[in-house]
Amino acid sequence: FTRSSAANIPVNIALCKKLNLHEDTYSVSIPLGATINMAGAAITITVLTLAAVNSLHIDVDFGTAILLSIVASISACGASGVAGGSLLLIPLACGLFGINEDVAMQIVAIGFIIGVIQDSAETALNSSTDVVFSAAASHHLSKYTLNVEVLVTRSSGEFHDKKPSVIRLRNTLYYSYSSP
Repeated sequence: FTRSSAANIPVNIALCKKLNLHEDTYSVSIPLGATINMAGAAITITVLTLAAVNSLHIDVDFGTAILLSIVASISACGASGVAGGSLLLIPLACGLFGINEDVAMQIVAIGFIIGVIQDSAETALNSSTDVVFSAAASHHLSKYTLNVEVLVTRSSGEFHDKKPSVIRLRNTLYYSYSSP
């Protein structure tokens, strides 16, 4: 297990190669995702902050919980790709509920204690979604690339002496012309 999204970049690139994804896509999306795709960090910030809020018997309505999730998601984009980077954003989230810094730092300390398990799970979520997003982008790109390749013909513009052939691709018929 790794606890760093940045350290997982070579593993994710190797996985993308194994999945035969477009190199132009994953060579950009994997490093970018290791920097700003911090879904696990957002979940950690939200869960630990809500645990503190619940422990202090502070009432939280649904709208405030959604606001906390949005703030955690946006601030997690700035969390570094190093181990424990998300824990330093917990005081920011605790500030939404008026929790003082001493209590917020106690929550951070709890995060450091459970850090090996918590940070490994957080990094696994961050890194796996980097590959999922890369695969989705690569699939979207390949869908249009294949359609364009089929539609392009090597003809000189005269089709009357060429023999038509039908190509079925994803249940769509395309006609291409080849020389006799």
